[in-house]
Amino acid sequence: MIILGIDPGIATTGYGIIEQDRNGIKLIDYGCIKTEAKNDFSERLKKIHQELKKIIKNCKPSAVAVEDIFFAKNSKTAIKVAEARGVILLTVIQLDIPLYEFTPLQVKQGLTNYGQAPKRQLQKMVAKFLNLDKIPQPDDAADALAIAICASRIIKNNYAR
Repeated sequence: MIILGIDPGIATTGYGIIEQDRNGIKLIDYGCIKTEAKNDFSERLKKIHQELKKIIKNCKPSAVAVEDIFFAKNSKTAIKVAEARGVILLTVIQLDIPLYEFTPLQVKQGLTNYGQAPKRQLQKMVAKFLNLDKIPQPDDAADALAIAICASRIIKNNYAR
């Protein structure tokens, strides 16, 4: 089973692709979709949609997991991220791929067993789960991998029942 994790953003959308089988999980790929602030907002959303479709076409995921928005320190930023997230969700839904959504608290709980774990601890767990020597960079990609790993654990537990 191939799982695509996505950490939504308007400037940077992180993605992480893992494969889960009966022996565990392994890293396939990770990276970021970047948009330029100088471009019109609609063009930035369009780029996220187009790039995500390419990633999905290439990796053919069995499931996609997307992080939910949980903060609103800056409401203008939160709204833009929410709009990017909407484009991501629509892209996945249109391609008829099973979709999972997790809050940051659920992702932290799923990987560290502590919902208030610091970001660095979460990133270390990503490296540990994937048997990597170092934490994947940039942070948005590491977060997307954490989301994919969280989904893999939920899916595995649901199939085990």
